[in-house]
Amino acid sequence: MQNEVHCLIGLVLSDPPVLSHRGVPVHPVMSPQTISLSAEARSKVRGRRSTDQGLDVVLQLSRTGPLQPGERLSCAQGRLVVEVLAATEDVLAVEASTPLALLQAAYHLGNRHLPMEIQPQRLLIPAGGVLRQMLEDRGLTVVSLQQAFHPEPGAYDAAARRRHGAQGHPGNDQP
Repeated sequence: MQNEVHCLIGLVLSDPPVLSHRGVPVHPVMSPQTISLSAEARSKVRGRRSTDQGLDVVLQLSRTGPLQPGERLSCAQGRLVVEVLAATEDVLAVEASTPLALLQAAYHLGNRHLPMEIQPQRLLIPAGGVLRQMLEDRGLTVVSLQQAFHPEPGAYDAAARRRHGAQGHPGNDQP
């Protein structure tokens, strides 16, 4: 009940609206908002955030896996809808001359429990000078990019795997 009150009157009072539901309500009242989040921020489903339009909101979602770009969040009464977007991030694109060299790079990065986006011809990882040097020392090509980052879900994150489907995540296409 408290979430419903915050959603209904939060825009009039100083308390931010509480987003507690995933999915699109039948009849949203306000114009849709967007929220651009990094991959790390998409994994945190509770806490204060600001939409891209400057509205302060509180996420109070069930812990069923990270937020996905394109996912819509709403209040209990559906008076507000916020669409999740993937923010642009500094990442390193790792490429290799052979599939085996790329697989070996994935193995070494995986041993460091690094978030990683796996694409057919390259790996994307968060930018970092130490990792860049290690990869270059192994003879790999490393390029700095700024783009949305969609790391693989953890091995034990069944909910995220179901949302990604059997084909992997959206946005796995290389530019």
